[in-house]
Amino acid sequence: MSIIQAKRFTIAEYHKLIELGFFHEDDHLQLINGEIIEMVSKGTAHETCLRKLWKELPKIVGDRATLQSQAPITLPPNSEPEPDFAIVKNRADDYFAGHPQPSDVLLVIEVSDSSLDYDRNVKIPLYAKAGISDYWIFHLFDNHLECYSEPYQDKQDKYGYINKRIFLPNQVISLPRFPDLSLDLNKVFPPKVNY
Repeated sequence: MSIIQAKRFTIAEYHKLIELGFFHEDDHLQLINGEIIEMVSKGTAHETCLRKLWKELPKIVGDRATLQSQAPITLPPNSEPEPDFAIVKNRADDYFAGHPQPSDVLLVIEVSDSSLDYDRNVKIPLYAKAGISDYWIFHLFDNHLECYSEPYQDKQDKYGYINKRIFLPNQVISLPRFPDLSLDLNKVFPPKVNY
């Protein structure tokens, strides 16, 4: 009896497929734990939240860090997610030599509606295992921000975050690593929509 197993890709193999033009430019793909994942289309609430983040974060962060949206973060050995937003350390080459690595990442942000289970059950262990210290989920169904910090590994080799804090749209939150910079969540959440 033979066992069938799916092929898992390394980051190098994934990049080679991109170079060879294997994927279309408008494909919404990410490499997660060696699997090439097609991401679902985003609704209007999701896109509105992203637009609002693009309005607010540059004003707050200025030139103290680099902002990127839906751009790769390389998590060796076999993941390259493209989070909705990330704040990464400034680098002289603006990451021309390669995508940000875990040590470059100050904060990862996902905006979640239909992707909530995936952002919690797959992305939390992924980012925690990579040692990314802070991960935020804008939870659009329940209209709050979930802030995860302090990654850990348990004895069963499972990864997660020790701390989870909830912030409501009427609150102001300090940015991780920048306690003097704060984000007014009322300026980011889209109007409450009944799903």
